[in-house]
Amino acid sequence: MKRAALAVGLAVLTGAALWGCASPKVTDYQNEKPKLDLVSYFTGRTEAWGMVQKRGGEVTKRFHVVVQGRVENGKLIMEEDFTYSDGEKQQRTWTIQPLGDDRWRGTAGDVVGEANGQTSGNALHWRYVLQVPVNGKVYDLHMDDWMYLVDDHTLINRTTMSKFGVDVGEVTIFFRKP
Repeated sequence: MKRAALAVGLAVLTGAALWGCASPKVTDYQNEKPKLDLVSYFTGRTEAWGMVQKRGGEVTKRFHVVVQGRVENGKLIMEEDFTYSDGEKQQRTWTIQPLGDDRWRGTAGDVVGEANGQTSGNALHWRYVLQVPVNGKVYDLHMDDWMYLVDDHTLINRTTMSKFGVDVGEVTIFFRKP
């Protein structure tokens, strides 16, 4: 009986280890088209619609965001105006700097430290810690952000949020450029 339990435990741990190794890398998308050019895509006006979900899948918020992007001193400045389904409004201004070799660094007022990312083909993989207000408290959540350019006008964004290494929710956003 103990051997069977040990074998099951080892099988679960091995499966989890293999699952972790199977995570995609941004370079897996290097041949995908159209190629994502962050500066081109986000310069000018872009609109987006999204939702926030708890770990179990329950939608807790829906939102619309208008993004105004411009280039200043070689950096992409993105001003985001969020309107949530409950009437809440929020603003965020990103300053995104190209670092070369398809790598990017970004800052915003509610980002702890810096966001770091890489583009390849039609994809961007971006990681950062975001200060998220919930019921009068602010939580530092780790954001694992993936963006995929579908066509010249449409970008899909899926973000996993975690705290202490445990997934606590997801954000899904569809961007549309006129």
